Amino acid sequence: MNDRRFRLRVTYSIEGRLSMLSHLELARTLERIVRRAGLPFAVSNGFSPHMKISFGSALPVGVGGRHEIFDLQLVDYISLDKVKAALVAATAPGIEILDCKYIENSEAAASVALPVSVYEAVLSGPIDSLDVPDEIEVKRKKKDRIVNVSDHLVGGVDIDADTVTFTLVALDTGSLRPDVFMKACLFQTFGDDEGSKAPVHVLRITRIDQRSAVRC
Repeated sequence: MNDRRFRLRVTYSIEGRLSMLSHLELARTLERIVRRAGLPFAVSNGFSPHMKISFGSALPVGVGGRHEIFDLQLVDYISLDKVKAALVAATAPGIEILDCKYIENSEAAASVALPVSVYEAVLSGPIDSLDVPDEIEVKRKKKDRIVNVSDHLVGGVDIDADTVTFTLVALDTGSLRPDVFMKACLFQTFGDDEGSKAPVHVLRITRIDQRSAVRC
């Protein structure tokens, strides 16, 4: 019996209506794509076998991504050209397969290895500046907490007319959602939590890159 496994890392983008999927819904969608592609994926042992697939850090509902990742274990080696062609043919509109490569089985999961995310927020109009709060109150179902922004924000924010680019790092103790960050910044700048009196509002947020470490 051949127990060798080939670990495939797939980079893809998701934008538009599909960005409204929850992380669980997206995971199920990607599993269906793999099945339709006919790839020889490995399955787990036990009473409830499932596909051996793992995903990068979750995107909040409504946030798109141009550099998203999932890892898939295969039981047979397939050339990367064939793998990509099969995935592209099986993929629904709204998801684009960008790259496929084999990685070592010992490599850390993408959610652990790539804790730094770069986001791009497009506003409804141009702004000159944006005030970043020192702390943000994050509301949870069970317990609210205060997040220190400097623990997560890498550098400052870059503004180019109606586009704001910023970088957030996820910690072992938690992360700061990009939509929560932008809402707090707009409130800090314009003083309106609901956005009805603010001159601009967020049209969309997209994760444009994921990194293993802060680049100086």
